[in-house]
Amino acid sequence: MNPLLKTHSFQPVVWLWAAWVVILLNFQWLVPARLQLQRPDNVLEWTAKETTAGSQKDKPYLNDPFLNDHVAWDSEFYLSIATVGYDDPAVRSIGPKDQQHTLSYAFLPFYPLATRLVAFPLRILGLTPIATSTLAAVIVSALGTLAGMIALYDLVKEELGGEGGLRAAFYLIAFPSGFFLAQVYTEGLFVGLAFGCLALIRRKHLVWAAVLAALATWTRAVGIALVIPLAIPWLQAGEWIDLDLEWKQIYFQGLPWRAIGRGLIAFAPMVAFFVWRMSYLGAGFSLVEESYFGRGFLSLGTTFYTWSLAFESLFGSNPQRTAYYLIEFGAVILGFVACFATWRRYRGVAWFSLAVVLLSFTSGPAQGMHRYVLGAPSVFIALSQWGQRPAFDRAWTILSILLMGLIATLFTFDMWAG
Repeated sequence: MNPLLKTHSFQPVVWLWAAWVVILLNFQWLVPARLQLQRPDNVLEWTAKETTAGSQKDKPYLNDPFLNDHVAWDSEFYLSIATVGYDDPAVRSIGPKDQQHTLSYAFLPFYPLATRLVAFPLRILGLTPIATSTLAAVIVSALGTLAGMIALYDLVKEELGGEGGLRAAFYLIAFPSGFFLAQVYTEGLFVGLAFGCLALIRRKHLVWAAVLAALATWTRAVGIALVIPLAIPWLQAGEWIDLDLEWKQIYFQGLPWRAIGRGLIAFAPMVAFFVWRMSYLGAGFSLVEESYFGRGFLSLGTTFYTWSLAFESLFGSNPQRTAYYLIEFGAVILGFVACFATWRRYRGVAWFSLAVVLLSFTSGPAQGMHRYVLGAPSVFIALSQWGQRPAFDRAWTILSILLMGLIATLFTFDMWAG
């Protein structure tokens, strides 16, 4: 049996995950029962308008009371797609009248699809359609997180042993933005698919790794970066040499199907990306993502401008903004440092992590990096390496959990949490 599937090898991870889910669910119930936050949230220039007492009244997917503490911001679009579809009249649209697209088009389809599949048997509970989708989405996120924790454990246990593997899994769910892994957001499913892909590559199960890579790409566009660790063993094996398809060779020997198949496996994320990108959903994605959300691929000019303003705000007169960008810059620095710290032993993982951090950082707006680095496994592998020192382990745990409590509280009250 594949050691990755042996229950006894990752039983501590499962128990840790189960405890985390229970604790986080109860924490997000307890917080609004104990305190209230003053509105609006002035952390960024645009957040005040979106965080007034009545700012969510026209967003039905954010108003259902069931598990509402786990729903905010982009959750609206994931729930809309899972419940109705992309062309939902209850969601805001942009574009000319004859070519309008809802804002949901900025979000990829696999997480809502998985939510819809899980929601189907949950209908027996008699909840409202939105509540059913919400419950299903939280389940998908939580189970994806469990898969990501198991994959991290498997990736590092050869170097750091079972204790180091458990430490890496713990640092994932205890990260300052780790609570996002159990919300109606894609982070939980993405880490399960992407980290699982990397663990399977390490075990040379490349076909299944390619399947997970394609699904990860349909969950978050940055999943296309999994082509790097997938292509490395293909290039090292030298099978790409067989793709020198001169006509005489093809005529006398036939096509080198084995090499072609291996190549398709190696480039599965790119194939998946372009299949989606060439579809109607992909065309709508570009329109909404760039026109409304202001994000793009390697938007270097915009990135330099927005992050320059963010750096200036560290010394400005708005303490909320200063505190927010201290966390953002800390996440960026940690992301890059972790990639280089894991470079020698985890080459493919480090390449993928670097791509995740770099592509996220250069997408335009200066926000969300402490959430985006959740998809970079090098962060948690490096932390596990550093955590062999008891003083670092205790200090980082205190810092990380305190920050997670702060940001999770903001999210619970629909304040800006990145």
